[in-house]
Amino acid sequence: MTRSVPTLVIFAKQPVAGQVKTRLCPPLSSQQASDLYQVCLTETVQRMQTSRLRIVLCHAGPADWFRSHFPGVELLAQSDGDLGTRLNTAADTLFAAGAGPLLLIGSDSPDLPLQLVEAAVTALEATDLVTIPSRDGGYVLIGLRAVCPAIFAAIPWSTPQVLAATRIQARRHNLGYREIGRWYDLDEADDLRRLLQRSPDSATARHIGRHLPALLPPLSVDLLRGSDK
Repeated sequence: MTRSVPTLVIFAKQPVAGQVKTRLCPPLSSQQASDLYQVCLTETVQRMQTSRLRIVLCHAGPADWFRSHFPGVELLAQSDGDLGTRLNTAADTLFAAGAGPLLLIGSDSPDLPLQLVEAAVTALEATDLVTIPSRDGGYVLIGLRAVCPAIFAAIPWSTPQVLAATRIQARRHNLGYREIGRWYDLDEADDLRRLLQRSPDSATARHIGRHLPALLPPLSVDLLRGSDK
């Protein structure tokens, strides 16, 4: 493999009830949240496999589970530590093994357009760092042209300040930085409603419409107005 091969790293957990999608409980039960997570993960992997990218599944949980559910997909075990440590360790491992530019995502954006992912790959030909921002103040994708531990340091993970802190780190370390578009993740009940409206034909939207509609609250005023706040 040459360093010119773009590699997409999908961070994933084994879908164990009570350990995934906990911010959706309630209105979902722990088992419903786990089932939703598995659908999101499966759709994410299957859609990204249609791209031109090398796919690596960076997993938390038994490798055998991931091997049986995603046969043929390359696996890399997540390290211990907070999210920043785990992201940096995966990036360092793959770059050391000769991987080309890296793109790192989770499974919370199962309808992430491939066009945005491809645009991020193209951007990395001319810049050090790229993100696809999310509406909640974080990002749904981060891309790196080379190893850069500083970009994962001093980040207040799981807060609305993640993207702002990433911008600060990029400036502080003189990194070329670009933001590509904007997309959405699935953290709260309104996010599920948005997905149903935005991508009704996605596998995750069909799962939500089939199994969860009675548990979702009425559309919020912001959603009815199409707000991205």
